[in-house]
Amino acid sequence: MDEKKIAITQEGLARLQSELEHLLSVRRREVAAKIKRAREMGGTENNAEYDDAKNDQAFVEGRILMLENTIRNAAAIGSPALPDVVELGNKVLIESQDGKIEQFIIVGSTEANPVEGRISNESPVGKALLDKRIGDEVKVLTPAGMLKLKILEVS
Repeated sequence: MDEKKIAITQEGLARLQSELEHLLSVRRREVAAKIKRAREMGGTENNAEYDDAKNDQAFVEGRILMLENTIRNAAAIGSPALPDVVELGNKVLIESQDGKIEQFIIVGSTEANPVEGRISNESPVGKALLDKRIGDEVKVLTPAGMLKLKILEVS
């Protein structure tokens, strides 16, 4: 069964691969050593350090599985093909109805981080901006209400 492809930038894919390599080569060994030390200090029953180490191991192994799955199903975003049209991977400068100017990068959901201006193509604003051109105005229904945005620049 084919899994859904995950849109991701080359930069984001490299970041995930680097994190996976670190978990496999460094963190796994650190956690194994922590488990061994805790076991040597007092067995496994009623040993808070051992329980903590096992929780760390579960987190690391879960993160490894998630990263491997994401990387396996990654569809790297290439350079946008159409000038002046909002596509995945573009930086978009917009003006909101109150005159506030903001810049977003449209990325896949895996890389989304609104605080850093990286919005998902699956978010209401991301969906509304995709395939629009410079000068277009879009209306977006968000949890905060209806927004009216004008596209000023696409790069």
